[in-house]
Amino acid sequence: MALDTLLLEVLACPSDKGPLLYVSDEDTLYNPRLKLRYSIRDDIPVMLVEEATEVDDTEHSRLMARAEAGEASWTSTASKAPAEEGGG
Repeated sequence: MALDTLLLEVLACPSDKGPLLYVSDEDTLYNPRLKLRYSIRDDIPVMLVEEATEVDDTEHSRLMARAEAGEASWTSTASKAPAEEGGG
């Protein structure tokens, strides 16, 4: 089950307060700026920095490719992927 649209509009990373990439078929919310993945368990986003997992460069590239292909969407009011600091 996908997350509610209204919830996606207000979700942000608890660490940097920026938008997250929502990959519904992987039950994942991803912050590409910090390379942190937040899991979704039983349709509930686990938005605790302590429980986030770090993503390596290969996984980061895969997730960003999914976003570019339209296979994932951004939370909050982000209409497109935010600029990444330092490239990727």
